Amino acid sequence: MLSLRRSTSRPALATVVAIAVLTTACGNQSVPTPSPSAVPSASAEPSPSAARETVAPPSASASQVAQIEQPPVPSNVPLAPDSARVDLAMPTFSHPMEITNPLFPVSRQESVLFLGTVDEKPFRTEVTLLPYTRIVVWEGQQVETAVSQYLAYLDGRITEVAFDLYAQADDGSVWYFGEDVADFADGAIVTKEGTWLAGKDAPAAMIMPAAPKVGDVFRTENSPGFAFEEVTVKTVDATVDGPLGRLSGALIMSELHMDGAIEDKTFAPGYGEFLTSGGGDVEALAMAVPQDAAGGPVPAELATVTTGAMAIFDAASRKDWTAASAEVARMTPAWATYRTGGVPRLVDPLATVALDRLTKAVAAHDVVGARQAAIDVARFGFDLELRYRPATEVNLGRFDLMAAQVVLDASASDIAGVNADTFTLVYIRDRILKAVSPADLGRLNTSLLDLQLATVDEDFGAASDAAARLREVASAALR
Repeated sequence: MLSLRRSTSRPALATVVAIAVLTTACGNQSVPTPSPSAVPSASAEPSPSAARETVAPPSASASQVAQIEQPPVPSNVPLAPDSARVDLAMPTFSHPMEITNPLFPVSRQESVLFLGTVDEKPFRTEVTLLPYTRIVVWEGQQVETAVSQYLAYLDGRITEVAFDLYAQADDGSVWYFGEDVADFADGAIVTKEGTWLAGKDAPAAMIMPAAPKVGDVFRTENSPGFAFEEVTVKTVDATVDGPLGRLSGALIMSELHMDGAIEDKTFAPGYGEFLTSGGGDVEALAMAVPQDAAGGPVPAELATVTTGAMAIFDAASRKDWTAASAEVARMTPAWATYRTGGVPRLVDPLATVALDRLTKAVAAHDVVGARQAAIDVARFGFDLELRYRPATEVNLGRFDLMAAQVVLDASASDIAGVNADTFTLVYIRDRILKAVSPADLGRLNTSLLDLQLATVDEDFGAASDAAARLREVASAALR
């Protein structure tokens, strides 16, 4: 479940884990993923090699039980009384993938972007509905669940990835069936604390009632020792600032954690989780598709910004400042024109600042600064293109950008950076499985494997070469 506490409440471990390689099957292709032997848990992310995965059922069936058995919670946690709970009755799931609840519309959201700050650093989250499902057996029910990938960046580097499992019950409530989560530091997985699965570690948890009312209480995670959150509905018809205007009918809740800390969360119709804040940190929804989709092709001005930024990355690599300056001269008025048409309010200032940094770096003939700023500008460009292009195409662009980041970090002999980039590429790859041909997927996976091996060997030249091949595949697929 989306939560700032993923990034702020877990202890940082002194030892980091080096990246390793595991090859699994995906059709006739080889798919490299981080090896389970390289992480502190035998549980790895859901494999794209199978459309569905089945988890062994619990030893005892609970098919005759009308109420969900509750795990014990320490007595010092200030829980709400059971009389306020709306998540105690056992749900049924006849059509679990039809997630139509407007306050948690997972099956209808292709891609969601969150922006904010954590520890006074820029925080970015991409949430993507993946192109496969997972079957979980809980209390005698085989429930097909949607798999949503949560990928968070802190100060530009991967800080967490999670694979969240959701399904809708027959009464319209949405339930959370677990998450496979990994936290990162210095480019490596340091803990998988918080990973849990319904039927194995805890009961499934209600994440959104069908028709929430003020005073309703439910546990969005109900696995004390793994992950625990109890929420109380405070407001059901709030008005909030949306990506492109005011939104009514928002739900505001307070969320209690095991340590007694409380965060406020806001959900908005058509968007789902909208705002999380606590301790000075904030994670806010910047835009979502298809909710914020716009008709027509990508505006020419926006395309000029995105393609121009990547052209500057290449020009700065060659120290061709004449070409780079010419691109800046085209991008600046293009961005000014595009902004007048309405840019999501959280994206606009950040994209504007990134373009300003790029302009200054090009003027100063700063190779490293220009290349990094070019990646940053292009990333916001692809974010905005989500409104006009399929999410799979935008994720191909993001894949290309992360491969470019490998080239930049390899040139600086930054092993932690290359490690982080490589993990991120693997996770973005999971989003684009259906966006590339089998032949291209094979080439992409082969180059990913080469990149992982180069990273293990700290061979920066080989890493850069592998990243260049990845960029070629992504660019060809985008055309």
